[in-house]
Amino acid sequence: MSASDDTSAKKTAFVFAGGGSFGAIQVGMLQSLAAHGIGADMVVGSSVGALNGAFYAGDPTVKGMERLGEIWRDLKRHDVFPMTWRTLLGFLWRRDFLITHDGIRKLIDDHIPFRNLEDAQLPVHVVTTDIITGDSIVLSEGSTSDAIVASTAIPGAFSPIHYKNYYLADGAISSNTPIRVAVAKGARRLIILPTGHACANNAPPVGAVANALHALTLLIARQLVNELENLGPHIEYYVVPPLCPLVGSPYDFSRTGEHIERAALATDAWLSQNGLTRREIPHELRPHDH
Repeated sequence: MSASDDTSAKKTAFVFAGGGSFGAIQVGMLQSLAAHGIGADMVVGSSVGALNGAFYAGDPTVKGMERLGEIWRDLKRHDVFPMTWRTLLGFLWRRDFLITHDGIRKLIDDHIPFRNLEDAQLPVHVVTTDIITGDSIVLSEGSTSDAIVASTAIPGAFSPIHYKNYYLADGAISSNTPIRVAVAKGARRLIILPTGHACANNAPPVGAVANALHALTLLIARQLVNELENLGPHIEYYVVPPLCPLVGSPYDFSRTGEHIERAALATDAWLSQNGLTRREIPHELRPHDH
């Protein structure tokens, strides 16, 4: 059923967390939700979740989610993090960032059909961070490309985006799983799509960007648990369980096909076990080891 068919007529939001290449996990979740006829009235996303959320808002159908899976399976690290010797030399000599926005911007322009957020089929709210104050800045209209680029701009790796009077960076800093934003926008039923974290690694990932992304995924999980524990009883929420055990790095795009398939099957199982009737925090989000 679609969100608008809900008997209580509560607005449903799909809430997308960040998580680098682990965003592929959300694709599998979306494929399962779409196949079961479960939709949303709005989407709210941060970081890579803003990218997935915007694509969903442009084509929230089974075929749309199949297409999103195809896009993710074709992604290589260089498509998202285009680092060359030239960019490294530029970082050493004259810049305060390591990677250009060209890869993310091309991905958006090639695959998201609406140029302005307000033109999507569903309302879409992209969460960014004012790098000066640390406040969350929510973008609901204007350039789709600028909004998503800002929300995915990891400080130090990417430069902030100058927007109006703000310098905007990764939404993860202020609100990686933007639950409060969804509530403020009128949602009273939240379906939350986390990316999880690499809970089964034996050592930290190799490389500066990989380690930064890994740290962000740990922050995401803890922030999500804290926000859910402080939600009032008038808000329904359902958390699609992330993959566990999960190995690898959110900087590694070689496992995206595996992540999509595992997440789709896991979400199918969760739905068959009446996951959308249980207001609970999955154990996969809490600190644990293997």
